[in-house]
Amino acid sequence: MKKNKENRTTVERVWFYLHRIICALILLFLMAPVLVIVPLSFSESAFLVYPVQGFSLRWYENFFSSPTWMLGLKNTLIVAPVATLIAMVLGTLAALGFNRANFFGKAFLMSLLVSPMVVPVVIVGVAAYLFFAPLGMANNIWLLIVMHAVLGVPFVVITVLATLEGFDQNLVKAASSLGASPVYAFFRVTLPIIAPGVISGGLFAFGISFDEVVLTLFVAGPEQFTLPRVMFSGIRENLNPTIAAAATLLILFSVVMLLTLEWLRRRSEKMRLGLANGE
Repeated sequence: MKKNKENRTTVERVWFYLHRIICALILLFLMAPVLVIVPLSFSESAFLVYPVQGFSLRWYENFFSSPTWMLGLKNTLIVAPVATLIAMVLGTLAALGFNRANFFGKAFLMSLLVSPMVVPVVIVGVAAYLFFAPLGMANNIWLLIVMHAVLGVPFVVITVLATLEGFDQNLVKAASSLGASPVYAFFRVTLPIIAPGVISGGLFAFGISFDEVVLTLFVAGPEQFTLPRVMFSGIRENLNPTIAAAATLLILFSVVMLLTLEWLRRRSEKMRLGLANGE
């Protein structure tokens, strides 16, 4: 049992507060490189320098009025959702197959399926270019979408498999005994229960696609540059606070995604508790 504050010794009280201070400092150290860019996006200065000189929204205005930045954002908002949808469908079907079937080479096939998570992206990009370029399929937005989906599938497979670990297959059998077809049972029984895992994997896949730049450099054409690619080119050629504004918007997007994942995690726990209690 945990001791009450009144029953703690002086050493225990000192360590109690020191431990929290250390954790806060570590968190600040990890977050500082990310948060330091936010004030620069509101600076009046044309250079990324501290201290911040004045307050201005000119770089956000430049971001939303620039044809290059808007085309990059448009391409990103096309590629990322479509790639995420493909990854969610393929990843969910693969997870269901791995969960329900036992066959020779299952472990090897699973390792092959999640290999894009561990193989350096530059290798995937080079391999994709060398394979598709001779076929005349390089510099194509559909190839970019497919390759982004390949990077996202492992995240969907892993999250859905984790959700299926607590899934009671008797629910599907009960639906089948009442006359439900396998497709109907999937959409009315299985999918609503594993939905948090599917959506969580989809959010990870969306985040990977939204932020990917290395693969895009290899397989995208001159007109298919995405937002991260525009930022990468800007860092190399013309560094200005517009990049800080774009980075701040990406940070905001990441925070929203993390909050959504936390909400889904809590929702999944409530559903599991409800099923355990027979609700």
